[in-house]
Amino acid sequence: MQTPFKTIGIIGKPSDPSIAGTLSLLYDYLKQIQCTVIVAKDSLPFIHDPSVESCPVETLGQYCDLVIAVGGDGTFLAATRAIAAYNIPLIGINLGRLGFLVDISPNELPDKLLHILQGHYIEEQRYLLRAKIIRDNQVIHEETAVNEVAIHRWVTPSMIEIITKIDNVFLNSQRSDGLIISTPTGSTAYSLSAGGPILHPSLNALVLVPLNPHTLSNRPIVIADSSEIEISFCQTKQINALVTCDHIEIPEVLISDKILIKKEPKPIRILHPEGHDYFHILRNKLNWSSGYPTNTHVSKP
Repeated sequence: MQTPFKTIGIIGKPSDPSIAGTLSLLYDYLKQIQCTVIVAKDSLPFIHDPSVESCPVETLGQYCDLVIAVGGDGTFLAATRAIAAYNIPLIGINLGRLGFLVDISPNELPDKLLHILQGHYIEEQRYLLRAKIIRDNQVIHEETAVNEVAIHRWVTPSMIEIITKIDNVFLNSQRSDGLIISTPTGSTAYSLSAGGPILHPSLNALVLVPLNPHTLSNRPIVIADSSEIEISFCQTKQINALVTCDHIEIPEVLISDKILIKKEPKPIRILHPEGHDYFHILRNKLNWSSGYPTNTHVSKP
């Protein structure tokens, strides 16, 4: 088969036997259409082929033209961070619950995948965030996030007092349980649960959502995604904070530390089947308009 994607990587949800059937089906199909297939090492137990090629998930992007993530949104997020530096596209096959990012179901294989591999797809770009922890004017930790960077109070019943600057201009100080800085991609994740707005993926924006603020007038705010966000702390005693980038924890952030958050310059490329409709996904996943027929049309008299 003629396809622009000659070498395809597969990333599955580690240590989840329920993906074995779909992973094997996908692998066998790709081999059948004569693609070179490389499987992430932690998914090898699910592929029963002694000749299978594999490599660590962190280096998969070096060898592939395309990567397919099999699992839920969490697997997709891990795959995104792994290949972000390589400018190769990503497809998601949904074995999870919600699946805002993974939009091909196993029963749609191989038809929808075949159309994508033949070049019939919608390509979407999503930007990531990079968080840097600054201590004594040195970067002590860096991490990327697809959905959000979140700052939480950690091992303390007390609220933390967070000072936020946008492009070095003071925005506010707030006492709260924490703060979420979310991309449009993450606006349907933790940010939404905390009361933040849903941002369409095409928007060049970020949203800052306070977690249980002491002052109820502290509300979510949407800013340009070109902004640099600086977070610092104002406390009367030493406490620790916890910073998470998606589900990756950066513990023991001190009150003397600063957190710098900025959009990564390179986007991740996501391939959707033709006919992909973001609003349909919202209706389906959030159970909107459940009693309203979505394919209605006005008939001519």
